[in-house]
Amino acid sequence: MATSIREQFRVTKKTEIKDENAALKPLSSGDKAADKVTVQTLALQIAEQQAMLYASHSKKVLVVLQGMDTSGKDGTVNGVFGSVNPEGIRVISYKAPSPLELQHDYLWRIHQQVPKQGELAVFNRSHYEDVLITRVHDWIDAAEAKRRYGHINDFERMLSETGTVVLKFFLHISKEEQRSRLQERVDDPNKHWKFDVQDLEERKSWDDYQKVYLQAIQATDTDHAPWYVIPANSKTHRNLAIANIVLETLQGMKLAYPPAKKELAGLKVS
Repeated sequence: MATSIREQFRVTKKTEIKDENAALKPLSSGDKAADKVTVQTLALQIAEQQAMLYASHSKKVLVVLQGMDTSGKDGTVNGVFGSVNPEGIRVISYKAPSPLELQHDYLWRIHQQVPKQGELAVFNRSHYEDVLITRVHDWIDAAEAKRRYGHINDFERMLSETGTVVLKFFLHISKEEQRSRLQERVDDPNKHWKFDVQDLEERKSWDDYQKVYLQAIQATDTDHAPWYVIPANSKTHRNLAIANIVLETLQGMKLAYPPAKKELAGLKVS
């Protein structure tokens, strides 16, 4: 039996986060232009699936995008979900918690943003920041991280059991690729708005982030909320892989438009 694309990128206990794996392109045709056309085709198919999701107003989908700075979270939103009708999609970007958010548990602000019926929500960063940056900088210890993994697993199980399909993507770039992308932002005045000096500070903890990411992914990969590790040095291949997985998942949900209304049969609009 052929391996599905989801299975190809699904994390396993043997998964490792190595720089050399970030450049892999197993789905590429070898023709970048052709691959971009394929991504556009997949994006349109995702839009059609989302139209049925929105019309049926029953199921919900949550896509989580995580990765180091410059890994392509914004690019994924544009490339994979850019054709979806804005009525049926919501993108939420998480920054540092506000004073109000800090007065609550760390999942409080997350729960307010989960998708409603018929909606596809995309988290650009997410609740995983609370077991990543917090752990790298020793704001929480290993015992607290383990407790939070349990909280997250319970939270995502609740979402699944109440009708939300959860997909989690780690956009895996190499340290050298990040350096190149950061330098590009510095060199191009039109991209200065994307550059944050704090990114350079976080880059100093690169190895720690790779270790903590793998720990978090392994601890929270479940059948109801699977993790996928996506080689992301190639922006086109990144979008190709994620679009395939999203479409494969949506098609597996057996979405359909609501049944036709019998009372409208033969109705003539004057």
